[in-house]
Amino acid sequence: MPIIQSVERALRIMNLFDEHTKELKITEISSLLGLNKSTVHSLLKTLISYNYIEQDMETGKYKLGMKLFERGNVVAHGLDLRGVAKKYLNELSTKTGHTLHLVVLSGKEGVYIDKVSGTSATIVYSRIGKRIPLHSSGVGKVLLAYKEEREIADILKDYHYVKQTENTITNEHDFKKELQKVKEQGFAMDDEENEPGVCCVAVPVRNHSGEVIAAVSLSMPEPRAKTEELDQVIEYMKDLSSNVSTELGYDSLKFGKASHL
Repeated sequence: MPIIQSVERALRIMNLFDEHTKELKITEISSLLGLNKSTVHSLLKTLISYNYIEQDMETGKYKLGMKLFERGNVVAHGLDLRGVAKKYLNELSTKTGHTLHLVVLSGKEGVYIDKVSGTSATIVYSRIGKRIPLHSSGVGKVLLAYKEEREIADILKDYHYVKQTENTITNEHDFKKELQKVKEQGFAMDDEENEPGVCCVAVPVRNHSGEVIAAVSLSMPEPRAKTEELDQVIEYMKDLSSNVSTELGYDSLKFGKASHL
């Protein structure tokens, strides 16, 4: 994948600042990057316009802007999500023996940000940082189901419905029907749609504003998913969804029953 030179240069500018180097003159930046002052000035002007760089009008020196602090808080919020969810993932994995995952939306895919392996684990494709398709996974269905129609349309534009197994949904019409079902029942199923022999139950995680910011899934062998154990797992997962969301500030009474938590 080609690197965009202007973006790379802008990132190199921001990387010059740290706890030891809090401010720099334009001549210093130019020298450190090996770029002429006019090029650096244009890059700085753009970064300033988006508040990623600030200039001290008295000294003329440049420093990191508040936008990076804002973005950093977004990342920190994601880390809080993992911290809050972890104990519930551990508890349910211990209780059921199954593997649980915490997943967030990234573009047109889900990304595993945490995993707790169960004693009866059969799932082999997952690892933290790995991406997973939306159409063939319980977590993917959950992450999309609660979005606004316009946002769903944007994500599904030019989406590729890769057939993972014989059970995989392979077209937008059927996928949207499935998303509506997920929204109505409050959980999603992956019935051997992403990996043969593995079924998953997935539920939403909401923040203080009621937004679904993540999904949690429990993976189990297909034979066990076809027994009465499945109903118990679904109840366990709904409780987990409620507990994690509540700790993140979600108030089910404030948002009513429409959330299905």
